Amino acid sequence: MEVVTPLKQKTNMLFKIVIPILITQIALYLMTFFDILMTGRYNTDDLAGVTIGSSFWTPVYTGLAGILMGLTPIIAHYIGGGKKDEARPSVQQGIYLSVVLAVIVFFIMMFVVIPSLNHMPLEGAVRIVAADYLKGMSIGLLPLFAYTVLRSFFDALGATRVSMFIILLSAPINVILNYLLIYGNFGFPEMGGAGAGFASGITYWMVFCIAFLIAWKRKSFQSFFLFSKWETVSFKRWKTILKIGVPIGLAIFVEISIFSVVTLLMSGYTTATISAHQIALNFTSLLYMVPLSISMGVTILVGQSIGAKKPKDAKHYSFLGVCIAVLFSIISIIILLTFREPIASMYTTDTAIINLATKFFIFAAFFQLSDAIQAPIQGSLRGYKDVNMTFIMAITSFWVIGLPVGYVTANLTDLGPYGYWVGLIAGLTIGAISLSIRLIYIQKKSEKRLNPEAG
Repeated sequence: MEVVTPLKQKTNMLFKIVIPILITQIALYLMTFFDILMTGRYNTDDLAGVTIGSSFWTPVYTGLAGILMGLTPIIAHYIGGGKKDEARPSVQQGIYLSVVLAVIVFFIMMFVVIPSLNHMPLEGAVRIVAADYLKGMSIGLLPLFAYTVLRSFFDALGATRVSMFIILLSAPINVILNYLLIYGNFGFPEMGGAGAGFASGITYWMVFCIAFLIAWKRKSFQSFFLFSKWETVSFKRWKTILKIGVPIGLAIFVEISIFSVVTLLMSGYTTATISAHQIALNFTSLLYMVPLSISMGVTILVGQSIGAKKPKDAKHYSFLGVCIAVLFSIISIIILLTFREPIASMYTTDTAIINLATKFFIFAAFFQLSDAIQAPIQGSLRGYKDVNMTFIMAITSFWVIGLPVGYVTANLTDLGPYGYWVGLIAGLTIGAISLSIRLIYIQKKSEKRLNPEAG
């Protein structure tokens, strides 16, 4: 018979795992936040350039980096099942794979993305900033992907405070580098928006170096011998990682790219509209850090529970994650509707942009609840290693439903650019409903498989 962990203990464990993840995600977000904020204070053209550049960077990087996130449920299952020795070869093969992925992304950026900027209806100054921003970010691809592997290892063990510590050390350095490279202070070159990209690229190298030293020197990790007895490339282990990681990466790419495509579709509108849209998207991304962090925490705890053959615990963690995220979404809605203008004013002093951004915030408030439901459920499904159907549902809800609805609403109604946000709301809502149905099915299936006497 399965021994079920008390609900209070589960709640405490979830918060213990999630709070450091949340702090980590906010600190990572703040790097982009300060890129946008400090560039916006520099000038509007550079802000628009960074906006366009990040619209390309974010989906491509996060989609391929998401492949490496497949290590989290894999290692969590090993740890839950008492197979500690499997962690080392998984991490080593993950590092090999990270190098390959970094090279792929670098070539995509240099030979596909940057040349494509010349075919977009952008002002010349905006195009140059976007290209230079992407070049700066690309110098940090290798360490960023390798760090993703180490973070997946730390998180799978439940050592989420380690990732928090690393990013808290690195985030202030990124802000200082922004100050030096965007504005050209203390004799550094004045690079404008491009400086934000180079500042982030340099910071990613520091992040990886700190993570490497901790994984190598910290006593609690030394017993895993991560950097000893290096195996040759094992395509069998790559297949295991890719089988879980590719659907995760594609699902992340599909979800994030829809926001980037919407931004690119808005390139035909004024620079002020693009900037206002980015401000609203940037701030709502901060609010999204809470359900996203809960999602990542639930992946770890569900993965460990299934590895330990405790399906009821896994089910309870899934339910707790959704409940906590929904409660926070109510707070998010209140913040967006009550403090729209002060929030927009943090980003820019341009009255026209502030007025446009406050209207975008109204639409952003509507998809907070759907976000709060679908993110933890995605995390739960990843913990169960159920990733293929999540990917299919993401394509359907965002690209088959969300984008067409947004395009039609934006171009055939008086809503204009706000119509695209109506499409985002529709996609997120359909995604939340379909993922909920899938999770219930997987939980029943898992309970029957691991605890047959219960059926």
